[in-house]
Amino acid sequence: MSDHAIADATDVQRALELTDWRRRIAELYASVRANPDPADAWHAWRAERERLYLGHPQSPLPREQRTADHAPRYFEYDPAWRVLADVMPHDATAVSLPASAGGDFGVRAIGTVRFAAGGVALQLALHWLTDYAGGVLVSYRDSTSGTETYGAGRYLLDTAKGADLGADGGRLVLDFNFAYQPSCSYDPQWACPLPPRENWLAIPIRAGEKTTS
Repeated sequence: MSDHAIADATDVQRALELTDWRRRIAELYASVRANPDPADAWHAWRAERERLYLGHPQSPLPREQRTADHAPRYFEYDPAWRVLADVMPHDATAVSLPASAGGDFGVRAIGTVRFAAGGVALQLALHWLTDYAGGVLVSYRDSTSGTETYGAGRYLLDTAKGADLGADGGRLVLDFNFAYQPSCSYDPQWACPLPPRENWLAIPIRAGEKTTS
């Protein structure tokens, strides 16, 4: 077999592994949406996510770090951080998000989600990914970023990856307990879109994935 053929076979294997990873993530979030108990769904999400991060070939963790010491860590589940958000759509506008590897990710700003949490009214920009596989992205930073949580921010929704909590009564379900770090936080080989400044929140959100013990 030629070197070219070996490279092609490797590419195919990686493509199949990535397909399996996305399928498993989509199935995981489908099970979350189907569970009427959000806290129970979160515990199951945590357990399956750890299993995938430590054992799947497409895990964002480098191979040498796929041990319990490097598994994702979380704040305790807090029902106050599960909210229903009003979606305020607007005409799609081409914009860019900062990228972890430098440069920008091309996206379209398609609206705003508005909700109340932590005793205050908040809003986040809603983006449609155009440089990737398509899909809705909601990302943010808060005042824990860089101390208790990943400094570049976290994701709430990334429907290109199947990370979607659904809707309730025409409002979007946002549960910060399911917020997670982008893949680039584990390994810089991954290129990730990061939250725009308009999605930097001034309050602490102690829910979801964290970097501290």
